Amino acid sequence: MAVTVLDASALAAVVFDEPEAAPVLASVRGDPVAPSLIRYELASVCTVKQIRHPGRAEEIDARHRLLSRLALTTHEPDWDDLPRLARRWALSAYDAAYLQLALALDAPLVTLDARLAAAWDDAIAAKDSA
Repeated sequence: MAVTVLDASALAAVVFDEPEAAPVLASVRGDPVAPSLIRYELASVCTVKQIRHPGRAEEIDARHRLLSRLALTTHEPDWDDLPRLARRWALSAYDAAYLQLALALDAPLVTLDARLAAAWDDAIAAKDSA
């Protein structure tokens, strides 16, 4: 079964109907997956959006509730290995969780985060040369 790992930046673009949603959706091949921490990250994005746009708080909350209707499979990270991977690619532990999952599932990673995208490219290159 083909899957694509979506990070919080990519999924937030879709859930909150941001301009980047169309390219994100076009990049997804197969079922979307993410580390379980994505729910926390999307709740945080929702909160920030509501603070910045109080007049749209109900609309933003409704968009956030769409997340529970998505066919998104979540996975627990390998907590013991996460700090090593984060250090190796100079990422936060949060971002490393997405990289870790994509590498473990041998799946593409869709992100709007340039630093995570660069780490993904480097990790794939290292894997291919090994």
